[in-house]
This record gives sequence, C-alpha cells and structure tokens, in this order.
Amino acid sequence: MILEKTDQASNRVNKGGAGGRPPNFDPESYKGRNVVERAFNKAKQRRTVATRYDKLALTYRAGFMLTGIVEWLKFLGDMPC
Repeated sequence: MILEKTDQASNRVNKGGAGGRPPNFDPESYKGRNVVERAFNKAKQRRTVATRYDKLALTYRAGFMLTGIVEWLKFLGDMPC
C-alpha cells in the first residue's frame, strides 16, 4: 500500500465542491471560447486552411474568412452545398 502525501490530501479537501476547477473559472467565457474552438475546427476541415499553403498571412486570412462565410451561408440555408 502506497500512502498518500499529507499535502495532497489537504489540497483535495481544500478543493471541496469546486471539483478541482481553478478559482477564476468563468462559465460564460468558457462558452465563448468553446464557440471559437468549434468554428476553428470546422474551418480546418477545409484543406487550404488546415495545411496553410499560402505564403502571405493576408492571403491565409482571406481564405479563412471565405471559409467562414461559406459555413455561415450553409448554416443559413442559402447555399446548396
């Protein structure tokens, strides 16, 4: 049997009902971050965005913006793709 260190046990007790989340956890900002993360992952489904063949950052950004517009139009139902 491996005994638990006393500082680990006290830290676990101190966490209490927070479940180990950091004290500055904000559910609203997490929701916003999750939306951005999902949008970026959806954009990475496009090969040009995922591989970044463009040499200029401006060109890459334009491609990323076009991908976002296409996805938005699909969401609205204005595009047959």
